[in-house]
Amino acid sequence: MDHLELIKQAKAKNFHPIYLLHGEEALFIDQVSDAIVENALEEHERDFNLTTDYGKDADVLQLINEAKSYPTMAERRVVILREAQSFQEIAELEPYMKNPNPQTIFVLCFKYKKLDARSAVFKAIKANGIIFLAEKVKEYKMVDFIKRIAKEMGYNLSDKAAIMLFEFLGTDLSRIQGELDKLSILVEKGSQINEVHVEENIGISKDYNMFELTNAIAERDVPKAFQIVSYFEANPKNGPLVVVVGNLFRFFSQLMRMHFMKGASDGEIAKKVGMPPFAVNKSKPYLRVYNPKKISANIATLHEYDLKSKGVGNSHFTEGELMRELVFKLMN
Repeated sequence: MDHLELIKQAKAKNFHPIYLLHGEEALFIDQVSDAIVENALEEHERDFNLTTDYGKDADVLQLINEAKSYPTMAERRVVILREAQSFQEIAELEPYMKNPNPQTIFVLCFKYKKLDARSAVFKAIKANGIIFLAEKVKEYKMVDFIKRIAKEMGYNLSDKAAIMLFEFLGTDLSRIQGELDKLSILVEKGSQINEVHVEENIGISKDYNMFELTNAIAERDVPKAFQIVSYFEANPKNGPLVVVVGNLFRFFSQLMRMHFMKGASDGEIAKKVGMPPFAVNKSKPYLRVYNPKKISANIATLHEYDLKSKGVGNSHFTEGELMRELVFKLMN
């Protein structure tokens, strides 16, 4: 069960007495806990029936007492323990977790790491509640995941728009969610969000971006590649050299792995290589453009320019000059 399914359950008012929300992706934990509060209690019920404590300051006896208390003029109570990873007495919650109050929803927000699955409190929660592991989204799943977030918000997101967001924002889901929230104010619900919307409202050029630069280099389209480099030179925030190097390193590394996966299905390649499934078929022609020997040389070149972008072995060249030199070497 993922965080979107838990949010759906909360909206349907299908609750469990205990939730352990733990793992690295803090955004998922926040979204699930917020959805529980918003849907379990009406706003006027929260003054008397919502308790929020924080791990460093929480008192275990008071916390258990709150959880055991019955709701006041409401169907249920909600007790949230935020920053539960800092709660030193979490093991002492085991007796309550074995016998939870059916009229209380007890939510533990245990961020950035996992609660030990061997512990007695974990096993008690598993027996009587829901355990959700908030894992980071794998890079090869990011584009599809961004499209799924948009769909849950009531929009269709074009492939190119999703790729542009991923290339520009990386795997920072908080920033991606923020930009989609911005677009949801400006675009009518039920319609498609495309690359034009992203360009006009987020400031990512639909023609001059990391995705288009990678494509131009992949196809050895020299004029287009240098047009994009010129754009990045004039708009350094949209294409810093260190980010360009990182994106191109990922592309050539993926291409190298594809060379040694002949006969594998697109799905297998996507998972092993770390790219969206729809991008695998699109990348296959590039295997004829760049053989393993040239890819190996390009990876070495990218390592060299990564150091130069950080000032190692570069005393006077600008980022734009380095980028032009890099792109020329990669395609020749």
